[in-house]
Amino acid sequence: MAGEDAAPSLEAMRVLRLLKRHHNVLISGPPAIGKSRLLNEVDRWFRASAHPGHDPGAAIPLPEGLVITPEQAADWLPSPERNDRDVFPTAFHPGSKYRDFLRGLVPKVGSGQEFVVSEGTLIRAAQLGRTEHGAALVIIDEINRGPAVQVFGDSIVALERDKRLSPDGDERTTTQHFEVLDNDGSMKRYSLPYHLYILAAMNQADTSVEPLDVAFLRRFEPYRLAPNATVLRQHFGLPDGELPLPEAATQAEHVYAASLRAWEQINRRISLGRGPEYQIGHGVFMDDEAAPPPGLAAPALESIAAPWRRIRAHVDEVFFGHTRGVAAVLNVGTKNHPLTLTETYFAGDPVVSLSGEFSSLYQLLLAVAADDAE
Repeated sequence: MAGEDAAPSLEAMRVLRLLKRHHNVLISGPPAIGKSRLLNEVDRWFRASAHPGHDPGAAIPLPEGLVITPEQAADWLPSPERNDRDVFPTAFHPGSKYRDFLRGLVPKVGSGQEFVVSEGTLIRAAQLGRTEHGAALVIIDEINRGPAVQVFGDSIVALERDKRLSPDGDERTTTQHFEVLDNDGSMKRYSLPYHLYILAAMNQADTSVEPLDVAFLRRFEPYRLAPNATVLRQHFGLPDGELPLPEAATQAEHVYAASLRAWEQINRRISLGRGPEYQIGHGVFMDDEAAPPPGLAAPALESIAAPWRRIRAHVDEVFFGHTRGVAAVLNVGTKNHPLTLTETYFAGDPVVSLSGEFSSLYQLLLAVAADDAE
């Protein structure tokens, strides 16, 4: 078995079950919430097989990779009866095109005048799903960072499970068709196979090209991730319940408890000022592979300094041009806060700015974690 996990995590298992039932799933949530980690885990488990093949001529007769029990497969694995499985990852960006995802004419390498028909990610995955033992998963990261509606084109009419071919590959009365280029450049009717699955992910607050319209979104089963204090509490090794926070940190748990409380307050204030989709996830503290150092406060403060710089940068970006908003999120104005909101005038107009320095990150955490300033 690849890795030491005997089964997917709870989050991955939920997504796999949704894929098994709905075929198209869209994961959404704020940044640093663990979307990429979840995509990678689903990728790994989708490749698992409950019916491994047998190759007597191989050095190891059974294939490499995850092999799970039929009972596990029946519970959460999409198309569990099929063992020719593959994942086709891609990411959308402003330059993504229909021809990259489905089919289109592209210049032939080494020729200045000839063209060939491309075979994009979705078509390659669909071709596998059409085979006797094939099951394919397309993973699209950052789906709303590109022109998704244009990239999918008229294949959108055939995305839903009941618009696909039957599990046996036959046409049904509800099967929808769309046209794609054939290898000779002519148009042909095409339909999507039953054993094709699409998993996409996005930050709801990010839209670099165009928003996803309702007709597109309703073809995906939504799965939303939210900041999880329990995950962060376990990561820091904190007990249940709130720890009293001393004025000066001496132990690592003081630092981690203050960080947890300040992070929760920042997300609450961001939700009030901009909306919950602009929060920052618990993963901002979990980028490093090393566990948070226990013991004294100094190593703990050093370990969380970089995450707090990222949190501050996130707040500045979300409230860009709105200094009072940044100050409100950071709770500037509370007692002993190291930062001060200063108002002055420039060319007769009022200008506000944040000023001040602090020598202790822990002091800032206490101020941010306190009740809202008046």
